[in-house]
Parts: sequence; C-alpha cells; structure tokens
Amino acid sequence: MKPGMGESPAEGLSVRDCGAIGNGEALCTAAIQRGIDRCGEGGGGTLIVPAGDYVTGTLWMRSNVTLHLEAGARLLGSMQACDYPVWVSKWEGKAEPSYAALICGEGLRNVAVTGRGTIDGRGHYWWDKFREGVLDYVRPRLLKLVDCRDVLIEGVTCCNAGMWTLHPTACDNVTISRVTVRNPPDSPNTDGINPDSCSNVRISDCHIDVGDDCVTLKSGCEDDRRSSPRPCENVMVSNCTMLRGHGGVVIGSEMSGGVRNVVISNCIFRGTDRGIRIKSRRGRGGAVEDVRVDNIIMDGVLCPIVVNLFYGCGAWNEDRVTNREARPVGPGTPRIRRLRFTNILARRAKYAAAFILGLPEMNVDDVTLEGVSLYLERENVEAGAADMGPGFVEMCRAGIVLENAKNVRVRRVDLHDQIGPAVTIRKSSGVRVSELSARHDANAPLILTEDARLETIDGNGDGQLAELSDRWSDRSRAGAVRGNGNGG
Repeated sequence: MKPGMGESPAEGLSVRDCGAIGNGEALCTAAIQRGIDRCGEGGGGTLIVPAGDYVTGTLWMRSNVTLHLEAGARLLGSMQACDYPVWVSKWEGKAEPSYAALICGEGLRNVAVTGRGTIDGRGHYWWDKFREGVLDYVRPRLLKLVDCRDVLIEGVTCCNAGMWTLHPTACDNVTISRVTVRNPPDSPNTDGINPDSCSNVRISDCHIDVGDDCVTLKSGCEDDRRSSPRPCENVMVSNCTMLRGHGGVVIGSEMSGGVRNVVISNCIFRGTDRGIRIKSRRGRGGAVEDVRVDNIIMDGVLCPIVVNLFYGCGAWNEDRVTNREARPVGPGTPRIRRLRFTNILARRAKYAAAFILGLPEMNVDDVTLEGVSLYLERENVEAGAADMGPGFVEMCRAGIVLENAKNVRVRRVDLHDQIGPAVTIRKSSGVRVSELSARHDANAPLILTEDARLETIDGNGDGQLAELSDRWSDRSRAGAVRGNGNGG
C-alpha cells in the first residue's frame, strides 16, 4: 500500500540500517546502494531515507523498489566526478557518453521515488566546470531512467541539477506528480522534466522554476543512431505552475521519433521566454501531431505561442536553417500538424502574440487559435528576431504572425496593444479569421497578407476587417469579407 504524502511506509528498510550517516559529510553511496540492492533481491520493497543530509554519488535503482524520502531528508549529490561513472545506456546505442545521473536505472519495472524530502544535485560544481570547459563528459542528470515500465516520481523536491533534472527515456507508464523542481535561472541546461521517447506520461500538480525549459517532450534527433527510435506519445501535462524557464512546455527540437497525442491543460506560466513552443529544423524528420493546449494563463512571457521549423541552436550558419527557399521533401523533413490552442489568456507578452513559421516545402498544417486573449506589454521596447526565425526583422509587440502555414483558423481572438497588423499572413493558404477583436495600430492594416490565400474574414473587428493591405491581390481574395464593427 502506498503511503500518504509525508508519511513513512508501514514497513521498509532504513538507509541508516545499511550504514548511511546523515551528517552532510560522510559519503553514503555504498550504504544507500546496499539498501536498494537488498530490497531488489528480496523481490521488492521500500528503502526509507529518514531526516538528515546524505551525500551520495550515482545510485542504481532496481525493479519493484521505492526510494522514499521522509520530510527533512536530503540526498546531496557528491561534488567529485569520480562518484559518477561514465554511462551510455544500452538503448541509446552510440549516444554521447555522460556521467551517470544521481539516480539511474535501465530496463526496470515498477520503480518509484516518493516522499517529502529533497534531492539536491549541488549543481554549482558542474556548472562551474561546464563554463570553464574542463569536463570530459556530459554533465549528470539528477534522475535518468531508461527503458523502464511503471515509473512513479511523487512529492519530492528536486533542485540544483547538474544538467536536466528528471529525464525518463524510452519509458512506458510514467507518472510525475506533486513534484517541485528548482534550479537557478542562470544555471545552464537545467531543464525541469524531459520525457524522451516515452509513452503514456502524466505530469500533474508540479511546480517548476528552472534555468532552461520547464517541461520538454523529445524523441531523439538524427545524430542519435538509436537502435529503435520511439515516439513520445500519449502525454498529459496538467495543473502545473512554471516560472522563468526558457519555455513553459516545449516540444523538440529533438523530435526525430515523432511526438503525438499531447494534452496541456490548466497550467500557469510566469516569466518564461516562451509559453508553448514547438521547434525543429530540416534534417530532424519526425512529426509533431495532435496537440491540444487548453485553459492556460501566461504572464510576462516573450511570446506565448511559437512554432518554428527553422530552429537554429547548434546550426545557426547551416544552409538548412538560413535557406528559406523550398527544398525537396524527404525523410528528414519535419512535419507539424493538427494543433489546437484554446482558452488561453496571456498578459505582458513582449515579442509577438503568436509566431508560426513552417517550411516552404512542408507548411505547418491544420492549426486553430480559438478563445484566446493576448495582451502585449505596452511599456516594452525590447525586440527579438534572431531566435524567432531567419530573415525576420526585429519584432516588438507584434500580433499573430503566420508564414508557411495552411488551414489555419483564428476565431474569437482578442489582441491588445500590438504594434502593426493584428494578423500578418505570409506565403500561407486556407487561413480563416472570424470574430477578431484588436486594439490595433491605426497606421497599419488590421490584417496584412503577402503572397497568401485568406479564405474568409467573418467577424466583428471594428470596421477595418476589410481594410487589408494594398498587397492583397485577387489571388488572395478567396472567400467572403464581412465586418460589422464593434468600436474595439
């Protein structure tokens, strides 16, 4: 029977009975590992970490074992690289060698980390060495489980990870609930929760405040050479608060195995660079499809909704990122389709209300923005362009920007205090706009089109729904144009 939050299991083995000393100085790796092994060899059980500070290097989990941290218990990551063996998992094949995580496992079933205690990676040791360029291998994650089934991470506080914090990889049936993740805002690559090629994942009731993306869904990239690529699929993220990270919930850019069937709901993002972000580039392949985002509040994000298939990090000067001409479609062409963004309120956005940039050879397909209210920060003078997409001029308080997209529906959308057009549509087709309300720049058209096919405008804008750009050609003028003014 699983204990209640903050309670100790009715029966279990204590790490102190295995020789661990919780004084914050003695190295307890061997003692804690003995406890995990004893539980595993007995067919399963719970290893209890009572209140105290326990210094440890890499711990290897076993099947049917729960590591339970009582309130006041802290696992402190060793600050000696020799306490983290170099590890490449069997499933990942020829992946880049890394230091093993503080808590590791591969090929396990029914594994859990629970309780009200804290796992502190003491990442300053690793961040300093990373910045100095003196590490021989990739920094350790805080927790990494590979090819495991029935995984539970519940209640614990995870902080100061050397790199990514919680990284389940190729796992099935993963529950991460009531977890707190805290890493300093300037700590490098300290993502919060990164399910990678996992299926049937539930992330709920978590608080995440980190130095990189808060939650990221991945499925490997073209260079991983994994023996059996798997999609990241059937993922739910709900009832979470996310602060200050580079993105609230991010998909990609490593998505070569595909990401599908994702629901993100009932979350609050505050101060993240992006809100919802989907990113990839030519060569990665894979598809992101069937993503539903609903009932989200954002505050102080740079851009609430971003889809970018010219993601440049690690490839800024490569032709696949800088060349905006159409290229042949092949296995390495990424596909983004069937995205739904509904019931979203974003305040104090800075760069743009929404930014969707597909490939000329493979447009982002079938996107809906409905019931969305987007407020741009009136006082903002900061512009962003280079990391939004190649060839874009600086964007400061832009509206909704679409390029290389098709079958897009913009319905019941409120925009406030943008500079320039409320909606900019370039090299796109099948765009439908209805019930658009915008407090817009009087010197700009409400909707600007360039080499685009706007199917319908049907709404209550403010009389300017029909006052489009002079460049709106007959080819673009498909469908009806109706507006009945609301003084907005």
